[in-house]
Amino acid sequence: MNLQTDGPAVAVRFEPMNEHQLDAVAALEQQAHPHPWQRRHFVDCLASAYEAQLLLAGDTLLGYFVAMKGVEEVHLLNITVAPEHQRQGWARVMLDALALWSRGQGAQWLWLEARDSNTRALQVYKAHGFRHVGVRRQYYPAAQGRREDAVVMSLKLDAAPTKVIAP
Repeated sequence: MNLQTDGPAVAVRFEPMNEHQLDAVAALEQQAHPHPWQRRHFVDCLASAYEAQLLLAGDTLLGYFVAMKGVEEVHLLNITVAPEHQRQGWARVMLDALALWSRGQGAQWLWLEARDSNTRALQVYKAHGFRHVGVRRQYYPAAQGRREDAVVMSLKLDAAPTKVIAP
């Protein structure tokens, strides 16, 4: 797939995440998040056959997502864009791809939690159509042994296919 950014078109592709790529995924996770998943979390997700996709431009890892299918719903567990590629629309591309896959699985809803302090992610989700539906108090670990609330959001998936929009 070729996507037009502010510069020339960029050829990107989705590829299923596998164990051979987990060192690169875990390294990116460490760079991108103050409270990152550990490699073992990704191993567990792959062992559980969760949907885990990499977004690549050539050999460059732009980002990834991990999602768990439920009954008529999909729960986004992790979505990450490499810090040097943030604010270029790649999260939107991954959310569109996840919505397409979810519809294909018969899901009617997408669900996620985000840290209350992660205002940028909350803005991206809201712009993508997710709605705030609740708060999980003290859900995430935070600095100095504290806990942070999670904002719970959902997106109703309509029957019309989502069009992948270039960043």
